[in-house]
Amino acid sequence: MELVAGSYEQVLFGFVVHPESKASADHEKWTPVADFTHHAHTASLSAVAVNSRFVVTGSKDETIHIYDMKKKVDHGSLVHHSGTITCLKFHGNRHLISGAEDGLICVWDTKKWECLKSIKAHRGHVTFLSVHPSGKLGLSVGTDKTLRTWNLVEGRSAFIKNIKQNAHIVEWSRRGEKYVVVILNKIDVYQLDTASVSGTITNEKRVSSVTFLSESILAVAGDEEVVRFFDTDSLTCLCEFKAHENRVKDMFSFEIPEHQVIATASSDGFIKMWKLKQDKQVPPSLLCEVNTNARLTCLGVWLDRVTDTKESCPPAAEPSVSKEEKSKSNKKELGDPVQEVARQSKPNTKKCGVTGVSDKTAKGSSQLSTKKRKMVEMLEKKRKKKKQ
Repeated sequence: MELVAGSYEQVLFGFVVHPESKASADHEKWTPVADFTHHAHTASLSAVAVNSRFVVTGSKDETIHIYDMKKKVDHGSLVHHSGTITCLKFHGNRHLISGAEDGLICVWDTKKWECLKSIKAHRGHVTFLSVHPSGKLGLSVGTDKTLRTWNLVEGRSAFIKNIKQNAHIVEWSRRGEKYVVVILNKIDVYQLDTASVSGTITNEKRVSSVTFLSESILAVAGDEEVVRFFDTDSLTCLCEFKAHENRVKDMFSFEIPEHQVIATASSDGFIKMWKLKQDKQVPPSLLCEVNTNARLTCLGVWLDRVTDTKESCPPAAEPSVSKEEKSKSNKKELGDPVQEVARQSKPNTKKCGVTGVSDKTAKGSSQLSTKKRKMVEMLEKKRKKKKQ
């Protein structure tokens, strides 16, 4: 496994982590070893996402950069957005979804790195997005004070909810039966079947990152040194522990055999990995830490095997759309839910699925390969003419 973290200093850090197999369960320690630093962006990094092969980073320089972790090579960049990249999410190994301050949500094919669809999602910035575990629904929040539900089966906007303030985080639960919307230090818990708030959790300071540890338990980090675990059913704080010396900027949770782990990154420059206990009322134990000497902004963990992240994840709940959303969306399904992506409501715009005709090719490695093909075709034609 490999820790990847972005920073204000425009650098992406990579650390290979070696679990200690011989250590006892009570005194288990892992060893992080520096693998790479990469200065691909011209401004601070704002988002990172990982799948089984690639790591992608977003930046204030308005580009998305791609790294092939299997081959350990730079894979080029995507330049469709015209604003700071605010969020990046992989869905499986075939699709990347990006959001930015230009109000666009873009869907990318990770085989050819083409922009399959560009959606004008919000009137202001897109601040965060999340994809349901089934791939059938997406959620996004923006600076237009709306929470938007996207029907990814039909490829269109399903529902728009006006909220009183600008939310900056939205996140589905592990099975997708609920989701949370974060506004400053308040976390509203929504139930999928009713699409209404079932309760509100209040953190002491502004929330910077959340991650679900189970269907009901939510880890919350904010502009402080402490990480808290909340039960989203009872709305109570199960435990809290001091994770860093400065504010926690991002978290990432994952499961591998015999371990449930949460990684944290802070403005103090440290990345730490914690082993979670079965009883979430007991604070986790520190597995390892590494000092980057940089102001960290975003964090991910690249796992070499696809099964690492899927082995202990619970099955996704089927998104039974609420009554409000049913009135606005059609019930029929068109195959793979991510094959048809939300489209703009313009009369002349053709409906385009993820495997359909691309709107705009990414100005990355895919364009180079197209040019090479054309050159080869031209050379072959010239050779044929000479022979004749």
